[in-house]
Amino acid sequence: MEFLTASDVWFGRVLFERGLASLYLLAFVVARNQFPALLGERGLLPVPEFLRKTNFASHPSIFHWRYSERFFALVAWIGILVSIAILCGAMAKAPVGVPVAVWLFLAFLYLSIVNVGQRFYSFGWETMLVEAGFFAAFLDPEWIQPSILPILMLRWMLFRVELGAGLIKIRAGGTWKDRTALYYHHETQPMPNPLSRFAHLLIPKVALRGGVVFSHFVQIIVPFGLFLPQPVAGIAGGLIIFHQMLLIIFGNYSWLNWLTVVLAFSTLPDVWFSWIAPMIPAGMGDRPLAWEVIVISVFLLTAYLSVPVVKNLCSRRQLMNSSFNRWRIVNTYGAFGSVTKERYEIIIEGTAENRRATEENWLPYEFKGKPGNPIRIPPIVAPYHLRLDWLMWFLPLRVPLTATGIAVRGYEDWFIEFVKKLLQGDEATLRLIKENPFPDRPPKYIRARFFRYTFASMGSGKTWDRKWIGDYLEPVDLESLSR
Repeated sequence: MEFLTASDVWFGRVLFERGLASLYLLAFVVARNQFPALLGERGLLPVPEFLRKTNFASHPSIFHWRYSERFFALVAWIGILVSIAILCGAMAKAPVGVPVAVWLFLAFLYLSIVNVGQRFYSFGWETMLVEAGFFAAFLDPEWIQPSILPILMLRWMLFRVELGAGLIKIRAGGTWKDRTALYYHHETQPMPNPLSRFAHLLIPKVALRGGVVFSHFVQIIVPFGLFLPQPVAGIAGGLIIFHQMLLIIFGNYSWLNWLTVVLAFSTLPDVWFSWIAPMIPAGMGDRPLAWEVIVISVFLLTAYLSVPVVKNLCSRRQLMNSSFNRWRIVNTYGAFGSVTKERYEIIIEGTAENRRATEENWLPYEFKGKPGNPIRIPPIVAPYHLRLDWLMWFLPLRVPLTATGIAVRGYEDWFIEFVKKLLQGDEATLRLIKENPFPDRPPKYIRARFFRYTFASMGSGKTWDRKWIGDYLEPVDLESLSR
């Protein structure tokens, strides 16, 4: 058994860098496609209004200097092109300072988007991407001897991702404690995929309970092996990759799982890739002294910024997916601290008639990923991220059920704006959804209905059974929303 050596981490760091570049590419593509409609000048949560209420000190972003739709497009395209360049190996032989500048620039561009993204960029994987980009800046270039410190920083990030997720589940208790979480998870997760139904209906409950035990093992015990000599560190990383692949197979979680896999590449020893050994350079240059000083400084900074993170991990009131500094580096993570036992969906419908239109005159809007039409098979979306669909999943979670239906206690601002855009027939907003039932002219009224969804039995000819619970939003028109 041996700890890190120069020959131990060369290929792992190459895999990490290329994998991270591909995820940055995807993230900027998602931003280019969705940001203007969600957060642009005429978006659901307009960035210009947000910028007037904040400053660079609290929310570092290039958009405090300037925001326009054209400038945002320029930022997104620069991010896309830089990511492609890294993915294609453009920095493989670059001088030491070039990868540092490029990765920090790329991470700052994405941080600029995240810090003004409000609810639509409130997911843990956004912060993960920023932090991983920061650490990527201090990986040794491929042509010099690798240092142990950048690899340890990546493994420390992976450790926090996994242990944070594991501890939040244990502390939540409930279905995670009694090992029944997977009885419900595949059906109630934010965005099921085609295999989710099979997992829910066909996997024996004893296997699902075993899956919970395996999850606890991988997320609470295995992370400590990341800092042990090889082959233990590589085995720990391999177990994490295997666990993440199971999550990828049975769900759509944006790039959360893939980013965790990419981080785990930093654990894989070169000896495991001996079949492609010719790719690993035989003679690599020494690390310059100035570079050593920079890497050590970043390592010490990471240790300092880790203090509140460690305190949070040890706290009974553990925070999930939180940053302790405005630059979003060295954060605390966690996911699915609790699992809901029932799935509820809000279905938005419109009519060209009056508000008392008969049921057949109310036509539903179909989303790209979120369940709607009971017959439709859930699509494979990940690692692409449908931001509007994800926020639609959260809405029912905040609605209390009563003996007679539901008790709606107000609406989120973005949801009301979304309804307005549908009533206006806004083209940018309509591109965010799959199916517009009013292609010729907008509806006169919009309503939102609250349903309980359950997976339909095999052979039923449909994916979902659903039951109407109540009205989330009574029929409204533009005039009533403008009062």
